[in-house]
Amino acid sequence: MKKKKWLSSILILGAVVSLAACGNSEANVSKSSSGSDSKSSKTTTMNLSTFALNQDIVESTVISPFEKDKNVDVTLDVGTAEERLTKLESGTTEVDAIELSQINASEGKTKDLFTKISKSEVPNISNLSDGAKAIWKKGLGVPYAVNSIGIIYDEKAVGFKINSWDDLWKASLKGKISIPDISTTFGPAMLYVASDHAGKDITSDKGKAAFNALEELSPNVVKTYSKSSDLANMFSSGEISVAVIADYAYSTVDAAKSGLTYKVPSTTYANYNTINVPSSAKNKKQAYQYINWRISKSLEKETAVKLNEAPVNTTVKLSSDVAKNKTYGKVAKKAKSIDTTFVNKQLSDWVTQWNEILNQ
Repeated sequence: MKKKKWLSSILILGAVVSLAACGNSEANVSKSSSGSDSKSSKTTTMNLSTFALNQDIVESTVISPFEKDKNVDVTLDVGTAEERLTKLESGTTEVDAIELSQINASEGKTKDLFTKISKSEVPNISNLSDGAKAIWKKGLGVPYAVNSIGIIYDEKAVGFKINSWDDLWKASLKGKISIPDISTTFGPAMLYVASDHAGKDITSDKGKAAFNALEELSPNVVKTYSKSSDLANMFSSGEISVAVIADYAYSTVDAAKSGLTYKVPSTTYANYNTINVPSSAKNKKQAYQYINWRISKSLEKETAVKLNEAPVNTTVKLSSDVAKNKTYGKVAKKAKSIDTTFVNKQLSDWVTQWNEILNQ
């Protein structure tokens, strides 16, 4: 795939880089791994709406091998999940497959934007974990990666070990923390964390206790962030010493500031990145082939290394080194699900309250 496809999409979207979600050697693609049909001598096309994170790696590791194996010319439309979903809903973009965070996929399902995907079309669905299959059965698309949140911090600057979410409320952390903005993949998860701190089930009071807890936390929060690159810059400049972070963004921050500690408390919240096929898609066959490739054993193992994505294909086994800082093994077992249907119903009011407390 030619790089100009990325560039044209980026210019359209104003070079927006998403937190939410998303090596260089090409993977070998086989019919067995991707569930391919016989290659056609005629080049076909597919439009993929995806995140703008790690573009070069995605191009070389995920897209180019697929293009070569299927004789498909892939055009990419990149940006935040929210922006791309809005474009799809408004009909201003032609998309055959769209990669979204779980909460945005839930919103798209509510608006009947997607086609139901079956195992006959995507055979590798059979290899998904129980959690990933549950997401697929709900009609939220086919998960291709799972991620969760933890705490990353500079222990030397903080002066103590952070072990729990409750530690974020300590007065000694005044003016030292950054948390994901409500508009990002894990913004709503921060509300769940705050509600847990308050000892309240968030669904019982629609987030009232959570916002009270966030108001208590606000003196410690320097600013909220929308991009992992912004978070890396804040750590690098010394503007912050602590942050709530998605595990997939760990490597970006770690590269900017050495010596940081990453801690996943006794509970965490998970997000599945999913792929959906819009009802309006013109190239559904190619979209199904792409999804099958995206969750194949060979690619999931490679993206675990190169894109820091925790696999959802149960046939993939990771070494302890590769599994580090991922939603895998023990971390995956303690990760809780967010009720995305509930969140989407409250989100408009939550955004207003969030901005009043944290984004003044």
